[in-house]
Amino acid sequence: MTETTAYVFDPFAPGFTDDPYPEYTRLREAGPVHQHPLGFSVVSTYDEVNDLLRSGHSVEERHVAPGPMQAIAEEVYGDRDERMDGLSMLDKDPPDHTRLRKLVSKAFTPKSIAALEPEVERLVDEALDRMAEEGEVDLVEALAYPLPFTVITRMLGMPEADHARMRELAGIVVRSLEPVVDADAFREILAADEELSAIAAEIIERKRRDPGDDLLTALIRAEDDGDVLDDDELVAQVLLLYIAGHETTVNLIANGTLALLRNPDQLSLLRHQPDVAGNAVEELLRYDSPVQMSRRITLEPYSTTGTEIPAGAFVIASLAAANRDPGRWGPDADELRLDREEARAHVSFGAGVHHCLGAALARLEGRVAIQRLVARFPDLRLDGDPVWNGRINLRGPQHLPVAV
Repeated sequence: MTETTAYVFDPFAPGFTDDPYPEYTRLREAGPVHQHPLGFSVVSTYDEVNDLLRSGHSVEERHVAPGPMQAIAEEVYGDRDERMDGLSMLDKDPPDHTRLRKLVSKAFTPKSIAALEPEVERLVDEALDRMAEEGEVDLVEALAYPLPFTVITRMLGMPEADHARMRELAGIVVRSLEPVVDADAFREILAADEELSAIAAEIIERKRRDPGDDLLTALIRAEDDGDVLDDDELVAQVLLLYIAGHETTVNLIANGTLALLRNPDQLSLLRHQPDVAGNAVEELLRYDSPVQMSRRITLEPYSTTGTEIPAGAFVIASLAAANRDPGRWGPDADELRLDREEARAHVSFGAGVHHCLGAALARLEGRVAIQRLVARFPDLRLDGDPVWNGRINLRGPQHLPVAV
């Protein structure tokens, strides 16, 4: 008799960050709720992920109950107060989250995002001009990174002199969104966060003395019945917008371009039917999510598909697995179809109260960049294999060589 080994989800397995989708298939097939031996759970089917994101459970890690997860965290992180007491919207539950989001939303309106389109088009065209001159480029360095980085820094009104160091520090701090398993890496993240926060605080103080027509000034002035963001809250929201405002869009542009180059029929469809561009971005977001997972901590026992998850449990919502669930998308869920109906129903921007505030900006940048790229270069092709960034959550190419 052959002994069968129970399935255990392992995002640290060799090759996972290059292509996690076969593992996500195994995860879904093992059941909609996977209870990991280390004490956390993973939900991976569309309905269960969507329900969890909308359930009202916590994002604050202070609610994690004693157990293997907490023990591992204490061993790696030691005193976690700095990490757990985050002041950004991403780390807060209602009513604190509601208050912060309401204030930030006043300076981040759909109208203000739509008004950015001419500037985004100009920045894209300038990048494409440089690509045309060079002929062979790394798409991440040539377009996918500089576009959203430039847009968010200009939106916030960040001084040019601070850009290089802030970009370097942001690249370290963004790793805090990964499953950090190395104490030295965690200390490096904390040090970078401290330095980045100090730079942001100094820029905020400059803006108080010399206001501008920018998002940072608007955040400083944002008020709701006398309520305003204090200095620490301002720093936290600025860093969230600054880091999340470009890192995720880098992945959207790079992952999306790679998906098109690997699916020439869909690339041709976008070239010859440009009116499909809006839906194409939604399908690219579904097909390879820029953010692969989200977290919740149960505030009370949570039952789903016959499984009860206890209170205080750390639960991972696998956005990328849900986005390819055949139960929601049909038997071709693993295929790229730019004209797919209801592609916009993906969960790449989350759902519920924590739905991504920057979704409209990411959609705008992704649509303009990818549509103009494929229209400008009819001979666009891969010029080597992509080099992946090694991240489990914010997964995308570190380098994407292309020839135009």
